[in-house]
Amino acid sequence: MKIGFDISQTAHHGGVSFYTKNLAKSLLNNPGAEMVYFYSSLRKPYEGNLPNVKSYRIPPTIFEILFNRTRILPIETFIGNVDIFHSSDWIQPKTKAKKVTTYHDVVPLKFPEWSTPKVVGVHRRRMKLVENEVDMIIAVSEATKKDLLEVSNIPEEKIKVIYEAAGEQFKPQPEDKVELFRKKFNLPQEFVLAIGGVGTRRNLDRVKESVGNYNLVITGQTLPWVSDEQLPLLYAAAKVLLYPSFYEGFGLPILEAMATGTPVITSNVSSMPEVAEAAALFVDPYSQKEIKDKLRLVMEDKVYREKLIKDGFEQAKKFSWEKCANETIEIYRELIGR
Repeated sequence: MKIGFDISQTAHHGGVSFYTKNLAKSLLNNPGAEMVYFYSSLRKPYEGNLPNVKSYRIPPTIFEILFNRTRILPIETFIGNVDIFHSSDWIQPKTKAKKVTTYHDVVPLKFPEWSTPKVVGVHRRRMKLVENEVDMIIAVSEATKKDLLEVSNIPEEKIKVIYEAAGEQFKPQPEDKVELFRKKFNLPQEFVLAIGGVGTRRNLDRVKESVGNYNLVITGQTLPWVSDEQLPLLYAAAKVLLYPSFYEGFGLPILEAMATGTPVITSNVSSMPEVAEAAALFVDPYSQKEIKDKLRLVMEDKVYREKLIKDGFEQAKKFSWEKCANETIEIYRELIGR
């Protein structure tokens, strides 16, 4: 079977890009699938090493008009004929192929106040096309599936949950490399790590109020965004990941930190309990006192912290990109067999 797969999101930073890179690479390991990749970006030419990439120096805004609004050109114009087309979370082109798409979250539809009007408009237009045309939707968590059922008219039987995973680079790091990384970015010997983001979703105001005298490092704020290769060193340098987000479609940093050997404090809402299970310490994201108290427990109680680290390693092992790719291939096969 010939599979078209949109990898345009790899031009950006974040969880969707990470998912796209890892799934695209893992799909190559299946001998039953011939892959062709679609990539579009004006500012960033394709720099990866995937084979058979059809790359276009056209901004996503133009493709959004072509594929989501005017719908003049099918995806076959750019990648040739395929049996399956797996779209990104931005565009939904016309195609004669069977259609699959992945929903990582429904933030623009469920919490439009956290997004810009432009982004909300794109996702509303695209959702109408998904409802009417897409043969199967992949949700990255049961929580995201539940959200999709709330904000759309997609029937439940068209939504399949397939989990993401931490990348293979997330593992315990050599202490000498961690120390070099610490010195390079002038990081304190002990610090609490938080993940930055746009808007209020990551609950950073309460994070800042809760850390007290502990050193706090926030990616994208007090520390520049680091590369995918450096990220495991950042987790390894931190004493704890504090991740009391209000909402996550999956929450990859939870597994990334666990796989690296960093204990995790996260929220008891949305997808986070589903991903972390009993291997993290949970807090009410609206309770500053609870965040503060449980942070102190992890920072000061060495025995408890070591238990969280051990449990985190075991939890991260439950997720893999090989499993994600195999389950995705099964969806492709099922659709072609219909």
